[in-house]
Amino acid sequence: MNLENLNENQKKAVEITEGPLLILAGAGSGKTKVLTTKIAYLIMNNIAQPENILAITFTNKAAKEMKDRVISMLGSVAYNIQISTFHSFGVSIMRSHYKELGYDKNFMILDSDDSLTVIKRILKDLNIDPKQYSPKMIRNRISSSKNELIDSSIFSKYVKTEFDEITHKVFIKYEEKLKQTNSLDFDDLLILPIQLFRQNPEILLSYQEKFKYILIDEYQDTNEAQYILVKMISAKYKNICVVGDESQSIYSFRGSNYRNILNFEKDYKNTQVILLEKNYRSTQTILNAANDVIKNNTERKDKNLWTDNVVGSNIKYHRAMNEKDESDYVTSEIKKLINTNKLSDIAVFYRTNAQSRNMEEALLRENIPYKVVGSFYFYNRQEIKDLIAYLKLIYNEKDDVSLLRVINVPKKGIGLKTIENLSLRAVINNESLYQSINGGKELEFKKIIEEIKKASDSLSLTELVELTLEKTGMKQELQNEKTLESDIRLENLEEFKSITKTFEEKNGIISLEEFLLEISLVSDIEEYKNNTEVVTLMTIHSAKGLEFKNVFVIGLEEGIFPHINCMDSKCDLEEERRLFYVAVTRAKENLWLINSRKRLLFGNESANPASRFISEIKDEYLDKDEFETNPIIQKRIIGTINSKEEYTVGESIIHNEFGKGIIISVDKSLLTIAFPHPNGIKKIMRGHSSIKKV
Repeated sequence: MNLENLNENQKKAVEITEGPLLILAGAGSGKTKVLTTKIAYLIMNNIAQPENILAITFTNKAAKEMKDRVISMLGSVAYNIQISTFHSFGVSIMRSHYKELGYDKNFMILDSDDSLTVIKRILKDLNIDPKQYSPKMIRNRISSSKNELIDSSIFSKYVKTEFDEITHKVFIKYEEKLKQTNSLDFDDLLILPIQLFRQNPEILLSYQEKFKYILIDEYQDTNEAQYILVKMISAKYKNICVVGDESQSIYSFRGSNYRNILNFEKDYKNTQVILLEKNYRSTQTILNAANDVIKNNTERKDKNLWTDNVVGSNIKYHRAMNEKDESDYVTSEIKKLINTNKLSDIAVFYRTNAQSRNMEEALLRENIPYKVVGSFYFYNRQEIKDLIAYLKLIYNEKDDVSLLRVINVPKKGIGLKTIENLSLRAVINNESLYQSINGGKELEFKKIIEEIKKASDSLSLTELVELTLEKTGMKQELQNEKTLESDIRLENLEEFKSITKTFEEKNGIISLEEFLLEISLVSDIEEYKNNTEVVTLMTIHSAKGLEFKNVFVIGLEEGIFPHINCMDSKCDLEEERRLFYVAVTRAKENLWLINSRKRLLFGNESANPASRFISEIKDEYLDKDEFETNPIIQKRIIGTINSKEEYTVGESIIHNEFGKGIIISVDKSLLTIAFPHPNGIKKIMRGHSSIKKV
């Protein structure tokens, strides 16, 4: 196999096939290329059969990209390689061994919203006030515990507070409810395979024999369950290659542990280590800044990013007067870029979602199209969740969560009292809610489900969706509303049929089981939307794995970035620094670092010093454009207010938004102005550029 398109270290990483291998891959160093080439190398050199290779990554998008690349290199034999996310791999194990763990074949996978519904129901059954004990906090605590391989019985050892006690009670009921309804949550897809292997050594051995060559991408993002699962399967042959960068570990809030990559050499004796330090993405100036900052972290592996790319222009550092000036500055810079760049080449990053509002307003004012990544997900829309719940119930009538969601969708007059009686009967008879239905309006609901179930055997997925929309009344209800909102929701339901058609065309099979399993693995984390030519706004956590020609990082102030919650802990502060490192290394050509002297956020105005991360970059890589030192900026900001302008009571003015008004009071710095209805009386800074005398 020809490896001439690889640099020397990439080539070494591909050619080492036996024993443990740690590839420390810096940002933009071509790790996906190395992984896919390594898989092809194993097969083309007859070192491994396709079915003996396990390649794991973290997102469906990354797994698809990897699979597509391998298929282009190897052809159809690549379809026999297990290339997937951890959760998809867990599904494949569960589908083969559900009996050993006491589940039925038609088990269902709950997404995070479904899990939350179960927990809310349990709180109600236990007469616990959800306002006092947040269902989301309880769900997150249970999830993080499960990912640390802590079940409800082990959790009892960690109960110290009243909240812990409540969580423990809910945890016990939650486990019971999932088992009773033949359901798994996302965490179960990782921990149940571990349980299976511990209880059945012969099954573990079969997986060790099957997957003799294991490759794990983004190893720094593995949590305890993922770490244990990989260690168990790789224990016999130890032909394990992990790729990652501890400097890009930014998901500790999800349970990831960057120390897994730092400790890899202790876990696997005789590990070979390859550094990928050559960057193919950014200019050398951007990489110099990234290297300057990350070297301040103590828990890291030594590496230094470099590139054959141009040195590039200096990083622009701007210190604005306030958050409005910050967003106006970014917008003015974007307008300059539009002449020579596509909008999709431009991204604005921030630490918290709340920071997007001012940027959105500024871009709207200038008619610059944008998208806020992560703000709205197709699968999280109400009508889509309802339709999926119907499909889940059609497939698995024991699915109480789905039944409770749609038993009154559209409205059928089935009240809470009816549902409570139904739930009580189900508990007494130890059966599902569906099985407990024997009369009333709910029986009509059951008959509809039975009718659809009976017809489903002879229908395609798309036809099944159409029948479900018709028979349940979902479609008719929205058509009857005749509103813009109902039209949009109808369009969304129609778009869902595009997804089923794509699934049918891609897989060539008509399987509700396969379809529900597939969408359960994407509905929690991915958006389905068209790529359009727009500026991208996103949190830095969302930007991981992406790159843009031009990147703006806003809000670089102490207390915002690094975040105030992370400043008292060295460990948390180092993660904030890694987050900044990720932000910087997303930029290919141009980078702006921006902060503000004053900021109104969460309703409070604060004046914070510039982020320490700015001072960690050598001055030679920065073009500073600060308010204090730049008279042009001072003139631009201060020029919005002309305090020398004289005003008198009764004088008429024109405001660029509220129109004509009459001054009714003059203070030192404020004018009180009466505008016609509906604007009324407003207080405005005297001499502000938004007003002028008639």
